[in-house]
Amino acid sequence: MQRVYPLITAALILIALLLLTSLHPYDRTTWLMEVAPVLIALPVLLYSYQRFPLTTLLYTLLFIHALILITGGAYSYARVPLGYWLQDVLHLGRNPYDKIGHFAQGYVPFILAREILLRGGYLTHRRMTGFISICAVMFVRANYELIEWWSALALGQGADEFLGTQGDPWDTQSDMFFALIGAVCAWLTLTRVHDSQLERMR
Repeated sequence: MQRVYPLITAALILIALLLLTSLHPYDRTTWLMEVAPVLIALPVLLYSYQRFPLTTLLYTLLFIHALILITGGAYSYARVPLGYWLQDVLHLGRNPYDKIGHFAQGYVPFILAREILLRGGYLTHRRMTGFISICAVMFVRANYELIEWWSALALGQGADEFLGTQGDPWDTQSDMFFALIGAVCAWLTLTRVHDSQLERMR
């Protein structure tokens, strides 16, 4: 039961932030599209806790990822204050917050895919699991870019805030590249911690 309380607290924090940011987002359509993964994942995680609880590492990463998404939805990715600060400090030509988001969209889903593959018994070889997990991340990322494309076609000019290209013609490619970097970084930095937590769960 002790493990449940932090999860409930995290869920309540996310619900409060969703409600707060929904009041006056920069663009309501953009907010809804950006926080949609949180709106979908949160009830799924709460419902599946009894039957398929995740590692503490993965719950923590999912919480941080949700914060990144909610912040991006509230301001729109091109206008997040943290991004403006990084832009000034690093002397960049654009707000880089969306790249933080895309890095996280590789870093966090890598551990999610790895946990499902290992705990489900689909794979046992650690290196092959890492490779397939990266493939799964990039498959999801490619489909997400297709969703952005479809949104742009459906919404026209109204999709600009959601896409967050900031005039970059190579934004789609760089988004996927940052997701790939995130997945590889997760593979290199978190596998030992993840394996340790998986072993304790067994």
